[in-house]
Amino acid sequence: MRMSFGLTFRAAKGHWMVNISRQCSHGSIGLFVPPSPPRDPEKVKELQRFITLSKRLLVMTGAGISTESGIPDYRSEKVGLYARTDQKPIQHGDFLRSAPIRQRYWARNFVGWPRFSSLQPNPAHWALSNWERLGKLYWLVTQNVDALHTKAGSQRLTELHGCMHRVLCLDCGEQIPRAVLQERFEALNRTWSAEAHGLAPDGDVFLTEEQVQSFQVPSCARCGGPLKPDVVFFGDTVNPDKVDFVRRRVKEADSLLVVGSSLQVYSGYRFILTAREKQLPIAILNIGPTRSDDLACLKLDSPCGELLPLIDPR
Repeated sequence: MRMSFGLTFRAAKGHWMVNISRQCSHGSIGLFVPPSPPRDPEKVKELQRFITLSKRLLVMTGAGISTESGIPDYRSEKVGLYARTDQKPIQHGDFLRSAPIRQRYWARNFVGWPRFSSLQPNPAHWALSNWERLGKLYWLVTQNVDALHTKAGSQRLTELHGCMHRVLCLDCGEQIPRAVLQERFEALNRTWSAEAHGLAPDGDVFLTEEQVQSFQVPSCARCGGPLKPDVVFFGDTVNPDKVDFVRRRVKEADSLLVVGSSLQVYSGYRFILTAREKQLPIAILNIGPTRSDDLACLKLDSPCGELLPLIDPR
């Protein structure tokens, strides 16, 4: 697959403009969705039976549910970040220790934010929201930080790794909306411009070091401390209280469905182990192998947005 992206971000008469070009050898639809085998009608029937028999269904989602909304994941064959580039996600310790690394992160995030924040739920997100509304979905745990479940109306929701739409001060804990910070970025960087190529899973883009050096990063308006998105970076750990809360929801459930996750990250995989201890039936919908295929009673390799709307939750 051939993919190229170009983003130009510049100030014009005080108004920021974003131009995004995107080409893909087979069109923009499904740009970040990995190839999958033809849908197996018998397995779809098995998933329907799994959902029908579930009375307290817990669903755990990962990056694979959002690829159909235009957000790349990390590990998918051919289309994930690791397959397309040699870029690595930011590490928690590096962000805390280094002001230049924070500057680079925020410059990239600033350019990518208008597009990232405008992305919308796809049929898979809407399907799960509908399952909740009809009383089928007991709890939803997402490893994603894109707020697409919230946009789709899900309320019985735990964002395991936080959300990019919130920002925290590392010193005083003050929380502000990410949109507010974007306005502060714009005010500080009226003459700054950048061209970027490539999109990353967490909403940022790729910039050169020369572009980053002149980017101005605001501090916390309350105490002057450094700002960080309210997400769990690689190398950080999920809040223990949140882990305990999700573990209790798993123990209260009678079945677990994984949607769009390879379960390679332990923060999500641990709940599969909890489900196994409780002897809950586990079904997995994910294109490609996962860490828990051997623990599942059903595994399907299909795009989430194509398959979940086929299931009747009643």
